[in-house]
Amino acid sequence: MIVEEHEVYTPQETIALLKISDSTFRRLIRKGALRAAKIGGQYRILGHHILQLLNTSLPGKVKKVYHKIVDSEGK
Repeated sequence: MIVEEHEVYTPQETIALLKISDSTFRRLIRKGALRAAKIGGQYRILGHHILQLLNTSLPGKVKKVYHKIVDSEGK
C-alpha cells in the first residue's frame, strides 16, 4: 500500500499500514512519535506524519521512542 503525503488516514488505516497493534498506535501518539489530530473524538493522521515515522533519518528522540515502543510490543 502506498502512503500519500497529503492524504488523511484513520487509526485503522494507520495501524494496517504500520502493521502495529492498537495499543502501540496509541503509545506512539502519546509519546509524540506519531502526530495525530483528534477530530470529532476520533484520531486522524496525515500521511506526511506516517512517512516521517517510517523515514530512516528520523530525528534521534522520535526514532528512539519508536524503537522502544515497538521492541516492548515484541516481549
